[in-house]
Amino acid sequence: MLSHLKNYNIILGSRSPRRQELLSGLNIEFETAIIDVEETYPREIVGVDIPMYLAEKKANAYAKKLDENDLLITADTIVWLEGKVYNKPKDKAEATNMLKNLSGKTHQVITGVSISTKHKRKTFHVISEVRFARLTSQEIDFYLENYSPYDKAGAYGVQEWIGYIGVEFIEGSYFNVMGLPVQRLYTELKRWDK
Repeated sequence: MLSHLKNYNIILGSRSPRRQELLSGLNIEFETAIIDVEETYPREIVGVDIPMYLAEKKANAYAKKLDENDLLITADTIVWLEGKVYNKPKDKAEATNMLKNLSGKTHQVITGVSISTKHKRKTFHVISEVRFARLTSQEIDFYLENYSPYDKAGAYGVQEWIGYIGVEFIEGSYFNVMGLPVQRLYTELKRWDK
């Protein structure tokens, strides 16, 4: 369906197996590149600007390696609740605290995505609202003992057990909550070079 991109070498700049799985679902050929950048950002930026800044930071770190026919996709996802960002937890204590804070509340999952070639860049964001049921301490402990949410914003994977038992509703893209808003990405790729 994206035949106009056949002359591009599409690169996903992410080590996330979930992003790789989601991009595969668009039925396009791509390779992956690991881009190591510190996921830090200026203190004055908030909300949607954080993942957009980080997606561009990852793109900038790889920009010098881009060939004429390369098309790079980078992304960053945050959980945003009550004016505070929830990134990847450092340890079990932080993960427990994050999940206790998300329990019984609606938070935003925001993904920033950057599409780059040597001469062009488009950066956008997608927001999904996620409502968690009240989680018990036992449910949080069970999840953290049996799953590994330490590489996930907000200390949870919606596609895992906690999503099955804890997510009451999602308004917006489910795949965005997993880490890549593939419908919007597909739309942007469809418009590329047109």
